[in-house]
Amino acid sequence: MREKFTEALKTALKAQDKRAVSTLRLILAAIHDRDIANRGASKDPVGDDEIVGILSKMVKQREESARLFEEGGRVELADEERAEIEIIKRFLPQQLGEDDVRRVCKQVIEEVGADGLRDIGRCMLTLKAKYPGQMDFGKASGIVKTMLS
Repeated sequence: MREKFTEALKTALKAQDKRAVSTLRLILAAIHDRDIANRGASKDPVGDDEIVGILSKMVKQREESARLFEEGGRVELADEERAEIEIIKRFLPQQLGEDDVRRVCKQVIEEVGADGLRDIGRCMLTLKAKYPGQMDFGKASGIVKTMLS
């Protein structure tokens, strides 16, 4: 995945796309920071799964910032945050639609043999292992909770 970021950065630099260049540099910096933290903890460099997690976190941060900017009347800053979100999402796996999330949640509930609210944790662990970065796990948790109630 790192190669994709490097190639995208080269392309953005050639196209003089300032928004893409700055966003890609932020992504690479976040990955580099995590590599340094892992090195300090005697862990391996960041893998693709961890990169997906970093990107998902960056998207959530920007969505929250855009919401706050809009509430504060700073629409132009909210638009900048949304533009960054679109650039970051290019590198995330394809997101599952609402119907697909419901179907997958139902499958996992059956697979795990969940029969009550106490099994939500097991269901969520299975979902996170099978579908990393492909859904909003907060919403999926709500769906699983509803199905188990």
